[in-house]
Amino acid sequence: MQVMDFLTQKRVPYQVCSHRPVFTAQQMAAEEHVPGMNVAKTVVVRADGTYYMCVLPACCKVDLETLAEALKAKELHLASEQELGQLFPDCEVGAEPPFGELYGLQTLMDDSLGQDGYVVCPAGTHGQAVRLKLKDYQAMAHPRVLHFSYHLH
Repeated sequence: MQVMDFLTQKRVPYQVCSHRPVFTAQQMAAEEHVPGMNVAKTVVVRADGTYYMCVLPACCKVDLETLAEALKAKELHLASEQELGQLFPDCEVGAEPPFGELYGLQTLMDDSLGQDGYVVCPAGTHGQAVRLKLKDYQAMAHPRVLHFSYHLH
């Protein structure tokens, strides 16, 4: 199911934004003229054999040690591009939308995301993004909110 179909089915108001292809969340922030703290970057990890979708601001990185502690995981690592291709067959690698439910993954959201009340996120391709209210994102994505990131300088 495509992201827009999912959002429409959930009756969530959103805006589709088209831009030149970008390959990092920070590039998306620049293209969309929004702060990096409002761009939802998706990072997939595997903790003790279970995949989790981590959603955090574009200008931050996952603190793997902190995340492992929060999940009480003995082993935690980033998913490979090959794993991402298998988990998200309808998406371009690196443009995974932050809706774990669409892909059977639990969504973990960093508590620093979307402090201005909205998020912009990839829509499955490098040339499209979706903008929606943070409260709508949280109501439909049902993320577990944790603190697991640090700001890049």
